[in-house]
Amino acid sequence: MALDSTLLDLLVCPESREKLAPASTALVEKINAAIAEGKALNRAGKPVTTPLDSGLVRADGKVLYAVNDDIPNLLVDEAIPLDAFE
Repeated sequence: MALDSTLLDLLVCPESREKLAPASTALVEKINAAIAEGKALNRAGKPVTTPLDSGLVRADGKVLYAVNDDIPNLLVDEAIPLDAFE
């Protein structure tokens, strides 16, 4: 992930205010495979159609926020629940 470490230190989940950490490469690959199969849904229940460049995982490990073109998408409804990827 190319996000500046200073920026990463400032970013928090907009819902819970928990810290965010870079997602592992393995997790991003797993989610991208589900996106390719049409099986990845966001919190609003809508299909995720754009593959992730990377992601930010909430400290409790329950959701991932997509990062594409080094821009984190911190919209709560567009977060990807991680319970299906455990």
